[in-house]
Amino acid sequence: MNKQWLQKNLNGDPVLWGIVIVFSLISVAVVYSATGTLAYKKMEGNTEYFLFKHSFLIFVGLAFMWAAHKINYRYYSKLSLLALLLSAPLLIITYFYGSNINEASRWITIPVINQTFQPSDLAKLALISYLASMLSKRQQVLHDLRGTLLPIFGWTVAICALIAMTNTSTAVLLFGTCMLLMFIGRVPVKYLAAVVAVGIVVGGIGLAVGQRMDTAISRMQDFMDPNEVPFQLEQSYIAIATGGVVGKGPGNSDQRDILPHPYSDFIYSIILEEYGLIGGVTVLFLYLALLYRGLVTVSKSNGAFGGLLSAGLSFSLVLQGMVNMAVAVGLGPITGLPLPLLSMGGTSLIFTGISIGIILSVSRNESELERAAMATVTVNSPVNTAVNA
Repeated sequence: MNKQWLQKNLNGDPVLWGIVIVFSLISVAVVYSATGTLAYKKMEGNTEYFLFKHSFLIFVGLAFMWAAHKINYRYYSKLSLLALLLSAPLLIITYFYGSNINEASRWITIPVINQTFQPSDLAKLALISYLASMLSKRQQVLHDLRGTLLPIFGWTVAICALIAMTNTSTAVLLFGTCMLLMFIGRVPVKYLAAVVAVGIVVGGIGLAVGQRMDTAISRMQDFMDPNEVPFQLEQSYIAIATGGVVGKGPGNSDQRDILPHPYSDFIYSIILEEYGLIGGVTVLFLYLALLYRGLVTVSKSNGAFGGLLSAGLSFSLVLQGMVNMAVAVGLGPITGLPLPLLSMGGTSLIFTGISIGIILSVSRNESELERAAMATVTVNSPVNTAVNA
């Protein structure tokens, strides 16, 4: 009965489902450890406060993932432009009237429920879906600059520039993902080079008029200067060095009380401290496995839209994870990017769940088509034809 229920309700790639469940369990354990002291101080000794809150948000994210995977992925093509049209004004509103946290207005507080919402998460999902839709529909006219390429390039540059006004790292990562998706979608390289040039100029303007110019310059200078180690990175190094190969054990982190944002931006440092090199490599392997399963879905997709959509979302999630882990070990300038599926968060968990749900939707629909084709072959086989005769 349980097996039948799983087969009926959890469709798509079973390996991808398993990867997400493992990530969720790791996330609960590490966030609980990373927030224990913070919860004790802020919640009058209630050390389980963030454990229950984060577990609930993971459950909500999984629920959104389940709902997204039940919807035929082709509907997301129709919703993508509408979501983009909604995202652009939301990003502008956020810049002028958003909640200012850590010197950046990236969040809008939703009335009544009093929860923050990050419009850049919606914009990322909308832009990738829109590009996948446009590229799949216009495969035969990709050299049409006015009718095909200008709308694609225009939306990409505009959305990334708007995000750059408050969140440089997210804008750069999204722009890179879009370029990769266009390359896969067979956009001529000469046009891609032009978009990169325009994107650098327009993105630079967005950065200059936005809120993060000084921060971005400072972080790049710190990264380029071998004699300058920012406080966050110094504490991350200590966490990694003291973790060794096997780690200090779950809940035994010392740097969680010193390292800024150990439950989000630098959660990978806590993983390395408590679970050691073994735990860090395991997490890295899980992200590579997620990318591999996403690309398997791409290879099995019969339609261009499903393949491009799955590829874009897979690259977006895994590239963000790689950048976060690179920052923790000193291989990149400090950013404010959370570690997908692991960091504590609200809307980031929900939109990550939706993204994976869409990949699962592509996988589910292709599997259903494959089963239907096999059933047709079986019914029309010579043996069955003879029996029926």
